[in-house]
Amino acid sequence: MRKSGVLLPISSIPSRYGIGTFSKESYEFVDFLQQAGQKLWQILPLGPTGYGDSPYQSFSTFAGNPYYIDLEEFIEKGLLTEKECREADFGDSSGYVDYEKIFHSRFQLLRKAYERSSILDDKDFCDFVQENSFWLEDYCLYMAIKDSMNGASWITWEENIKLRRKEAMERCKAALAEEIHCYQFQQYFFQKQWNKLKQYANEKGIEIVGDIPIYVALDGADTWANTELFQLDQEGIPTAVAGCPPDAFSATGQLWGNPLYRWDYHKETGYDWWVKRIAHCFKLYDVVRIDHFRGFDEYYAIPWGAETAETGHWEKGPGMGFFHTLEEKLGKRQVIAEDLGFLTESVIQLVENTGYPGMKILQFAFDSREESDYLPHNYVRNSVCYTGTHDNDTTPHWFSALNEHDKNFAKRYMNLEDDNMACWELIRLAHASVADTCIIPLQDYLELGEEARMNVPSTLGTNWKWRLDEGRLTEELAERLKKLTRLYGR
Repeated sequence: MRKSGVLLPISSIPSRYGIGTFSKESYEFVDFLQQAGQKLWQILPLGPTGYGDSPYQSFSTFAGNPYYIDLEEFIEKGLLTEKECREADFGDSSGYVDYEKIFHSRFQLLRKAYERSSILDDKDFCDFVQENSFWLEDYCLYMAIKDSMNGASWITWEENIKLRRKEAMERCKAALAEEIHCYQFQQYFFQKQWNKLKQYANEKGIEIVGDIPIYVALDGADTWANTELFQLDQEGIPTAVAGCPPDAFSATGQLWGNPLYRWDYHKETGYDWWVKRIAHCFKLYDVVRIDHFRGFDEYYAIPWGAETAETGHWEKGPGMGFFHTLEEKLGKRQVIAEDLGFLTESVIQLVENTGYPGMKILQFAFDSREESDYLPHNYVRNSVCYTGTHDNDTTPHWFSALNEHDKNFAKRYMNLEDDNMACWELIRLAHASVADTCIIPLQDYLELGEEARMNVPSTLGTNWKWRLDEGRLTEELAERLKKLTRLYGR
């Protein structure tokens, strides 16, 4: 079935509180998607963000980001006042997220709401805590301890707590009980509000495409609570970390710093942790895009302490046996394989064997020096076509920055006479392609420039901040999308 959708992170949705939330504006975006004839809403990972504010470096692979909780519900319940929310400093820009101000203001308000609630007597809350205990207990304890340590990473904690010795754990649970309950409160309202929004989208015929990183953060509850799953020494220090080797885009490669999996151990346990992780994802999303899919075939291991990725080497991943296990235990699910970058024959074969659609990025297609797999005439039906992803520039700025040879090639391919139409021509190419699915970043539909770019890989400071200005989702834009969607049978 041919279908199309829009990529827009929750953080980018307009709201009164400095960052997108599960507020009425999110429901209005769903209404816009339905009006525009779209069937998919792709978002970025929903986890709580840490250093660098990246959704791909989260304190938990299971928890949700408390920033996304709609404060209006607490005002309605009498747990916060309109005045308290209005006077909190969330930053003064409607177009960009000020993460530092959000961090200092949001958690204060959430704590007030918790303290004024009688949540511990709420049966639904108690059921939630019990049903999610396999991850919630570790996450809430981790965050409470981390707060008491002024945000320090767990690998610097005192040994008894770092290594989770029983007496130390019991002492922390008793001393930090209120803080633990507050984090449980946050996760309860996150999941409750998200489930309601997802249900609304599904009822409107919109499926949610979620995004999960292959790796978890070193500074996170998953690593601290499950050290046996990762390549760590007896002190909890990684022996090697994740990244990418040097290539045409980065002379020294990319040093991500995530701990690597002990795939032999995961196999021995029937991939139990992974099965729980993916099952949890399919409670949150209808379709799951797995980031850095090639890591299941081979992964790049960089020695701990290395300053760049140049000294890394390739190791064998779990391969097809992993995906057989997932299907045996969870059934057939909708998965998108993020198969970008340099692909070996074995990676290409793995994607083919799983049957998952891979990704086609039109911005990668127009290298005038060689034939590209990203040119639409080379696509197969079982693929997902994008103009660009969250890691790409916006299409208008990308096109303006192309070198003369590549730009001329792109113009010939698109039969483009007016450079000002380049963005919509690329969008049209995506819709017209044989790919069963096409997903377009909202910034491209709005023809925005580099100021709306979401992320520049391997940089810090300006990423993940862009927000949609209120009033940009017009009926005219919805009608234009709908006509395009109908024209190409999506």
